[in-house]
Amino acid sequence: MTAEVIVDIAHSEVDRIFEYRAVEGTEEGCRVKVPFGNRIVDGFVMRLKEGSDFDASKLKSIVRVIDRALTKECLALVHSISERYHCSKALTLRLFLPSEMRKGAVRELFKTYAVLKDGQAEIPARAKAQAAAYAFVCENPRFGYTELCEKFGRGAVNALAERGTIVLEKERVNRSPYAGAEIKAPAHSLTQAQKNAVSTILSSEKRVHLLHGVTGSGKTEIYLTLIAKMLDEGKSAVFLVPEISLTPQMSMQLRARFSDRVAILHSGLSAGEKFDEWWRLRTGEAKIAVGARSAIFAPVENIGVIVIDEEHDGSYASEQNPRYNAQEIALLRAQYNDCKLILGSATPSVETYRKAAEGEYGLIELPERINKRPLPEVIIADMRREVRRGNNTPFSAALRDELESCLAEGNQAIIFLNRRGFAQSVVCRDCGNVLKCEQCDVSLTYHSEEGCLKCHYCGASYRMPTACPACGGVHLSYTGTGTQKVVGELKKLYPSARILRMDVDTTSGKEGHYKILKKFADREADILVGTQMIAKGHDFPAVTLVGILDADMSLHFSDYRSGERTFQLITQVAGRSGRAQEQGKVVLQTYDPENYILRFAVNYDYKGFFRHEISVRKATAFPPFAKIVRVMVTGEEDKKALGSLKEVYFSLKELFEAHRDKFLFFNKMRSPVKRIQNKFRYQVLMRLTDDALLPEIYARALAGKTRDVLVYVEENPANLS
Repeated sequence: MTAEVIVDIAHSEVDRIFEYRAVEGTEEGCRVKVPFGNRIVDGFVMRLKEGSDFDASKLKSIVRVIDRALTKECLALVHSISERYHCSKALTLRLFLPSEMRKGAVRELFKTYAVLKDGQAEIPARAKAQAAAYAFVCENPRFGYTELCEKFGRGAVNALAERGTIVLEKERVNRSPYAGAEIKAPAHSLTQAQKNAVSTILSSEKRVHLLHGVTGSGKTEIYLTLIAKMLDEGKSAVFLVPEISLTPQMSMQLRARFSDRVAILHSGLSAGEKFDEWWRLRTGEAKIAVGARSAIFAPVENIGVIVIDEEHDGSYASEQNPRYNAQEIALLRAQYNDCKLILGSATPSVETYRKAAEGEYGLIELPERINKRPLPEVIIADMRREVRRGNNTPFSAALRDELESCLAEGNQAIIFLNRRGFAQSVVCRDCGNVLKCEQCDVSLTYHSEEGCLKCHYCGASYRMPTACPACGGVHLSYTGTGTQKVVGELKKLYPSARILRMDVDTTSGKEGHYKILKKFADREADILVGTQMIAKGHDFPAVTLVGILDADMSLHFSDYRSGERTFQLITQVAGRSGRAQEQGKVVLQTYDPENYILRFAVNYDYKGFFRHEISVRKATAFPPFAKIVRVMVTGEEDKKALGSLKEVYFSLKELFEAHRDKFLFFNKMRSPVKRIQNKFRYQVLMRLTDDALLPEIYARALAGKTRDVLVYVEENPANLS
């Protein structure tokens, strides 16, 4: 028997099938060790066949089988995924495996138990430690070996085992995330609107459905009901959330309903937890995979439904190679399994809503909250007036008044600011110099708690200088407000209030998100201050006030999606308020209160926003009426990066000259952020009317890669900086 193998080397020169003689235990989907050149490497068995296309006597044998990690679905999809994202098959196959598992850095965990053997034991009188250990085991017939050794000594315990008085048994241990979390099973009766939604999805011939429901309209209950129906039919499910911070809450809801049939997959888990959860899904012990973007590659089989919650979120697009989009992978898996794909959001992306409105996707709308509870009242605070009144704090008078009322009534509040740290930048008032990162072309952010400056692009940390490094001046000032400063100001205003902060700096540890959210949910804090990770999906019944600081922050970015992102962010964070019985309020602080985007957001008018936005996009020929393609060229040496840029540009220019009618824009330039992590960045930007040229663009662009210069292609990039 011959095995067709792809070796686990992500290089285009070896991105093809190699044939080996199969050994005992070889199956399709196995990971194997194979000889390759003068070394032994990992490989993936793609197919078994009789005979070979080569001289069988010259075939090398597989060294050994590691495991049967890959599903039939993975093997079926690997070719289409690698072609779609123009990456090697080895790199594609890696997406389906935990990285630590692939590297052999993690394995199964076993615990040894001391088990009492039937019958009376004869222990010498002088062996007092053995006698004490035996007496203890008689009362505890199955006890941990390590713990027993700690109590009575390893020698005494081993002696009992040698006598046959106890037997040492190994048992597999699952390292379960959030194992000690308290899980409450909520009631799950459906409203008529929810029943109609479930019925429509199940009876429709359409594969993809957009569930467009306002915040608090009960979308989650619809997801869970659909999953329950699929499990009853013996099928499995995949549930994606955009942020790791949302995984604990969603996994608790799923576990409350479906117990240990739920497994969690995301980058915040320990290597052992990820390994065990992955294998529970692979063996079918767990049937529901829940997690962030990478969970779309979960090894579940016979999928009945795939759910992508907050489908509009940009985090579903990977910014690392392979640059996949989780929605596109989900559609491939839905087609393979002949199952439903549910996209849910209160603020769908313009592209998705257009497909639903035109009938390509099924459209289900939930315009009201559960039990017809009103949406929060939005108060606009004009910060221009606040400045004229001499108010230089981050809080308007309206927000301070509402906060006092909220705290006095024993309720909770959320303060949202999408900027972490204490100050956005540090400026010398003598010469105007802005302190910048040595490796990136960006200003440094001051973090008061650590007393240092940090780069939010590469993570580098610098000691806060006492004088300007450019002119020696000592008059350094802080500009811009971050979450750290907001917390400090709140403590001055409300010294008795208990305040939590949630951003990248406070959630870096294991279970960092979970611990903060649990404290807030358990009413151990009155105010939660945070960045966008608190803006969506969370359900805190006691929150009756949301304050949005600097609502204009994302409004004026030079990006065609800036208005859409602002509308989504404001609507999502406003939806955290008033989700129980009490009426919620939102104070939206802005320097541009007349802006049409803010007006649509204040009135929760998604359809009005969509009509305006889609007409602007059509008039200006931006997505979804065109495709933006960016070719990025990065390298540590500016001269080499520039040389590769010229090579790529002139190659693409030939294509542009031959097909001018299919290009709306074509030019080369420096990237807006000229350097990140000590790599110089250049780009070729294109706007196309036709996708047919994409394969040729990829081929010409990727031909410019060298050992020193990285070249990659992005389609409709989420971030144009």
